[in-house]
Formats: sequence, C-alpha cells, structure tokens
Amino acid sequence: MGEFKNRINVTINDQHYTIVGEDNPEHIRYVAHLVDERLKMLASKSAGLDTTRKAILTAVNIMHEKVQLEEENDRLKLELQQLKNSEDI
Repeated sequence: MGEFKNRINVTINDQHYTIVGEDNPEHIRYVAHLVDERLKMLASKSAGLDTTRKAILTAVNIMHEKVQLEEENDRLKLELQQLKNSEDI
C-alpha cells in the first residue's frame, strides 16, 4: 500500500467523477471518454431508458466485447502454440 495514485476528474453522461488509479492520467481520460461515447450511442438508440438502465446495458455490452476478445485471444494463443509445436517436428 502507500502507492502513488492519480486522481483524475472526468465527465461521463454529463456527470462529474473523480477516478483514482495508478494508470497514466491520459489513459484514464481516454477510457472515461470511451464509456461516455458508449452511453451516448446507447441513449441515441433507446431514448426512453433511464440513466441506470443505460449504464447497466452499456456495462453488459462492454463486458460482452471483453469476453469475446478474451476468447479470441485464447484461440490465437492456442493457434500460435500449435504452429510453434509443428515447427519443432
């Protein structure tokens, strides 16, 4: 503990947040910007949703993409390992 933490002020869905983390401040701002863009995109397609529902659906969509990317990463790692093994033969 006692590690240096950055305190970054961001705006998501017209709300101000302070995010505390060890990552580069520009990276934190970029991630917050992406979340804000996703919320806005969802809001433009589903104007009747309240903020909580927009936030939950945005989180579900982002997590879905994360899982897909992890599965693709695992598949590519396996493929790479198989290629390496075939070169050893």
